[in-house]
Amino acid sequence: MKLLRRLLLALLILVIASYVGAVGYMYFNQRALQYSARGEVLALGDTQLSNAQDVAIASGTTRVNGWYQPPRQGMPVIAYYKGNSKSFSEEHERYERFVAEGYGFLAFDYRGFPASPGDISEANILADAIAAFDWLDALTDAPILIWGRSLGSGPATYVASQRDAAALLLETPFLSAVNVAAERYPILPVWQVMQDQFRNDLWIADVSEPVLVAHGTADRTIDVSNGRRLYDLAPNPDALWIVEGADHSDLWNAGIWDQAKAFFHRALPR
Repeated sequence: MKLLRRLLLALLILVIASYVGAVGYMYFNQRALQYSARGEVLALGDTQLSNAQDVAIASGTTRVNGWYQPPRQGMPVIAYYKGNSKSFSEEHERYERFVAEGYGFLAFDYRGFPASPGDISEANILADAIAAFDWLDALTDAPILIWGRSLGSGPATYVASQRDAAALLLETPFLSAVNVAAERYPILPVWQVMQDQFRNDLWIADVSEPVLVAHGTADRTIDVSNGRRLYDLAPNPDALWIVEGADHSDLWNAGIWDQAKAFFHRALPR
């Protein structure tokens, strides 16, 4: 009987030690686990963006690097906030489509992503997002449309809550980054230890712009329930576009650009 108690006690200690170790590993390595900031930076010359230009935007004590092209006369410009992986330049086909139809765009890498030096953190990403919007707002009189994809839904929603834009499009957004982590690791105390929580669920309350949320029912990265719940919190909801069977990176091919154009047309003043 004493031996059994000792074995059970040893097992309990082992379980507790393993749990504490897992929490400690997650805490000290959380940004390496949260972000996937590696990838090639394409040159503008390797794209069809013949009239775009490289830009460097001051943000705090550093600069973030990206591409900008002004819109055709009378058209709006898209402030594009990228997702979690690779460089903004990987999505050049999107920007090429924007400009082919008269839209301008600004796209860039947050600090710590391939094109921009610095350290990745929620505070830095949000600061970079605001700096980019303010740079664009000072440069043009064209209406600014905010588009945030995946991780970019965080800075996009934050910027829309702090600045005046014409519309906010959220592609595969999270309710909050900490909500996604809690769904993925339900036995870990992520709400207590996660540093970069990106609380879209709180920021959306201060978003006055019309909002379109796009998501897929087969999204294995951010469950579609996140997009639905975030849309329900929007003070000025316009449309919820749910694509049956679409995964996290499928919405462009599923036709989100057509949805976006119709949304932008509704949102812009006549």
